[in-house]
Amino acid sequence: MPDAELTPGEAARWAARTGLPLPEDRHAAVAATANHIHSVVSVLRELDFGETYPATGHDHARGQSDAAV
Repeated sequence: MPDAELTPGEAARWAARTGLPLPEDRHAAVAATANHIHSVVSVLRELDFGETYPATGHDHARGQSDAAV
C-alpha cells in the first residue's frame, strides 16, 4: 500500500465504488478514520512473530475445543 494518506475525495470515491455513497459532510471524517486504521495496521505488520503459531480455540494438550469469544 502506498504511504500517502487517503484524501476526503478518495474516501468518497472508494465508498461510492462499494455501493456506500457518503454525504459530503462525512468525507473528511471517513478519510481520517481510514488513515488512523491504516497507521495502526502498519505498526502491527512490522511485528516479528518468528515461529509463533496463530492462537486457536483448540487445546491440543487436552484435546478440547473452546469456542468462547
